[in-house]
Amino acid sequence: MNVYDELKWRGLVFQVSSEEKVREYLRTPGRTMYCGFDPTARSLHVGNMVPLLALLRFKRAGHDPIVLLGGATARIGDPSGKDVERPLLSDEEIEANIRNIRSQVHAVFGDETRVFNNYGWTKEINIIKFLRDIGKYFTVNHMMAKESVKNRISRDEVGISYTEFSYMILQALDFNLLYRENDCRLQIGGSDQWGNITAGTELIRKKSNGEAFALTFPLITTASGAKFGKSEKGAVYLDPELTSSYDFYQYWIRTDDRDVIGFLKYFTFLTKEEIDELERAMQAEPERRLPQQRLAAEMTTLVHGAQEQAKIEAAVQVLYGKGNIETVDLPTLKAALQEAPSMTYSSRADIPDLPQILVDLKLCRGKGQARRDIEAGGVYVSNIRIQDPGFIPTDKELLHGRVLLLRKGKKHYGLVLIGEGIR
Repeated sequence: MNVYDELKWRGLVFQVSSEEKVREYLRTPGRTMYCGFDPTARSLHVGNMVPLLALLRFKRAGHDPIVLLGGATARIGDPSGKDVERPLLSDEEIEANIRNIRSQVHAVFGDETRVFNNYGWTKEINIIKFLRDIGKYFTVNHMMAKESVKNRISRDEVGISYTEFSYMILQALDFNLLYRENDCRLQIGGSDQWGNITAGTELIRKKSNGEAFALTFPLITTASGAKFGKSEKGAVYLDPELTSSYDFYQYWIRTDDRDVIGFLKYFTFLTKEEIDELERAMQAEPERRLPQQRLAAEMTTLVHGAQEQAKIEAAVQVLYGKGNIETVDLPTLKAALQEAPSMTYSSRADIPDLPQILVDLKLCRGKGQARRDIEAGGVYVSNIRIQDPGFIPTDKELLHGRVLLLRKGKKHYGLVLIGEGIR
């Protein structure tokens, strides 16, 4: 299958300058295409995954994608999709962001994938040469008709600065340079980038007497109306220091049934047959949430690696009272229970009896209630049911000598840390 047709059945084609020409361009392996990512944060987020994975789809189809990091354009600010001017970042912030994002790209693509920084060819451009050689190909009338500009100009209270107004010219300059030096004739991006991308195809036509193409992806929204890529804690990042791998996994696990089949098409490399089978499984046994489990596993493995995914799966099994609790990764278990109450005792000798632990964790109102819950068989220590109200945990129940996992009923967890606990 031509990779363009694969994008079509996955629902990833929103706008295309010429479907016939783009399909023909992609028919022959070895074609070059690119997508730009401005390093306005230290990490990419899941909203960047559609174009990033599209580049990976092109690569797997035998093409030669380029990832362009906007070291120059990040210094200007893209008005697309923004109601107000973006705050300008310092040079040091941008360079630090680029280093981090470059490592993320290589983690997904491999080290051989070409990653360029447009600051390299933009920083030395003379302003007079820029206006004469590039600016003359853009009419203000045409630029003002672009949605990203028009939406801001119509808002008298904010407007648009000349700095952001010039953004599309810099993006067009990138496309023209990549066309001339790398025979890159296709730029991809989100639907909000259509005006910027087509500005580049026009510059290539006028200045380089060439032909290039534009392709954009739809804006991903959820059935509930929430913005895709946002969780209760904010944006879902690829950097585990900003979004833990466990939270990343949970973001996908929580996908609405109405969205999950579409997300499997957008974000995974599963075949149509595999996705159809998961859809049938969801219809037959929706309570098992098999499509969500597969989606979370695929995305976590892709971004964080198979080893991290295995740790998360082991922790999840333990929380369901299954699996070998002795082998669970403690930091992952702590991340899984970050919303649960926790209690730290300075040493093993300071651990009180089980009723007092339940009170300290606020899982019970008082020791009397705690004793009754224990006797009723509803309390577990490290997945072992305890029915003795006088029980005091021993080394046998301590995970790696430092942690106790408590559970009351099916859903109420608590974590006991000894000394420094889990780092």
